Amino acid sequence: MSTFEDNQYLTFKIGEETFGIGLLNVKEILEYTHVTTVPMMPSFIPGVINLRGNVVPVLDVCDKFFRKKHSPDKRTCIVIVEVPESVNGARMDIGLIVEAVYEVLSIPSSEIEPPPTFGSRIRVDFLAGMARQASGFILLLNLLRLLTVEELTALEETKEEAVNAVSAG
Repeated sequence: MSTFEDNQYLTFKIGEETFGIGLLNVKEILEYTHVTTVPMMPSFIPGVINLRGNVVPVLDVCDKFFRKKHSPDKRTCIVIVEVPESVNGARMDIGLIVEAVYEVLSIPSSEIEPPPTFGSRIRVDFLAGMARQASGFILLLNLLRLLTVEELTALEETKEEAVNAVSAG
């Protein structure tokens, strides 16, 4: 049996699509800030931010899904999410650059369908499902599949290197 919070999703814009992520995974929403570049990372991982003394890797979701960069503007946000299991089995915070945050919606399970097997502009393995709304569909992200094991490993290593550099400095 699911609780009320389990059916709440933070919705946001990426490209021309509306996405949602389970509210229980969202830690906070930040105004877009400077991202410190990290060498040798894929283009969709522009770098890291310092969040109250913690190094948080940042993912450009538009670049990851649509292979195009989004130029930050006044509506651009970084959504800090907690990935339930990273490579070493521990939880990991990641910042998601999104074009605009919309609202928190309560979506009954009966309005959520499995991801389509074809016809989507993004890989369906990134999706947990699709929610039917009067205005169209909301693509619900699956945080566990957003990054590959190799990408998560690279983020863990980047985070460790950044922490070590700050400690040594």
